Amino acid sequence: MSPSPPRIETTRKPSPAAGYTLFALGFRPFFLAAGIYAVLLMGLWLAVLQGGIDLGAWRPSIWHGHEMLFGFAVAVIAGFLLTAAQNWTGLAMPSGRPLAALFLLWLAGRAGFLIPGLPPGLIAVVDLSFLPLLALALALPIHKAKQLHNYPFPVLLLALTAANALVHLEALGWTRASASLGLYLATYAVVMIMVVMGGRVIPSFTDNKLGTRARRWNLIERLLPAATLGALLAALIAPVSPVTALLAAIAAAAHAIRLAGWYTRKFWAVPLLWILHLGYAWIALGFALLALSAAGVGAAAVSALHAFTAGGIGVLTLGMMARVSLGHTGRLLEPAPVMTLAFVVVNLAALIRVLLPLLFPAAYAHGMAAAGLVWVAAFGVFVAVYAPMLLRPRVDGKPG
Repeated sequence: MSPSPPRIETTRKPSPAAGYTLFALGFRPFFLAAGIYAVLLMGLWLAVLQGGIDLGAWRPSIWHGHEMLFGFAVAVIAGFLLTAAQNWTGLAMPSGRPLAALFLLWLAGRAGFLIPGLPPGLIAVVDLSFLPLLALALALPIHKAKQLHNYPFPVLLLALTAANALVHLEALGWTRASASLGLYLATYAVVMIMVVMGGRVIPSFTDNKLGTRARRWNLIERLLPAATLGALLAALIAPVSPVTALLAAIAAAAHAIRLAGWYTRKFWAVPLLWILHLGYAWIALGFALLALSAAGVGAAAVSALHAFTAGGIGVLTLGMMARVSLGHTGRLLEPAPVMTLAFVVVNLAALIRVLLPLLFPAAYAHGMAAAGLVWVAAFGVFVAVYAPMLLRPRVDGKPG
């Protein structure tokens, strides 16, 4: 897949902003909602763990996984893709009322899980309708612009739709054990999205900012998509097997080599860069742990899952939302100092979730609570810092 042309870094000094423009471009409503929902969801999950909330027919772990993936992660993906596709294709993406309608559909899907007593069939119909419409909104301009290298994104959104359907089928009582499979499929589809996008933007952002030149090895770049997809499919079909262990180990090595090619010690002075590199490193670690799990190390299974989710998804989404929001509101690409602390904290949350099951399994319950509180702090800071930017027009007077 050929990378999209890098965005030009803005150096214009911010000027006072006025007014509100929430639905000017996709990143605004979806990033704001993702940040708020990350805090709300984790707070509810901690209450569930303490026995303070009854989820009715939904098993707590299924509800938690579903909403973290199809609520939080999908919101970030939607905001990013609806914004990036406009840069890729040069064509207008949904804004104003169409964007508001799409956002309200996502929001209605979340309400279905928070409002007690709603019919499961209604919840399923509403929740399942969002991703196909998002895929269509993305596919139309990509097709019109004849950008074949961007077709994987609508396809992966449809894979997420299939995963979501597996969860709802169990909730409706039509299947007995499809929800867990659906959540794993969704996790792996999101990992594929992050791998594709990370490969495009992380070295590009680094080179643009630091004047460096990321190393790319043709063999690794050709091997990496096949190794990644093969390992994830094998993990779905045969979670514990020598074949899965081998493929996951190959994928881990390929991602680690790719990441090493992007490395420069200069990025440690730039928080908006090191947060993205660390987020990608969690994906490489996730594959290494997946290999251990497939080889029979039982404790590694939970750690692999959370390396992908709390680590890869949590860290990369926070970093991408922080950077994209600055660039697309016309601001300097310099986050508030408190965001650097949030970047450290979200990695700490992932570290707790990944290491405790491996090293201190007896402290798992306390670790979940500690990681949850740290996660809330990180995304709470994002909401406090970025909500004013997302609710007001660009400071440079440009549309979007």
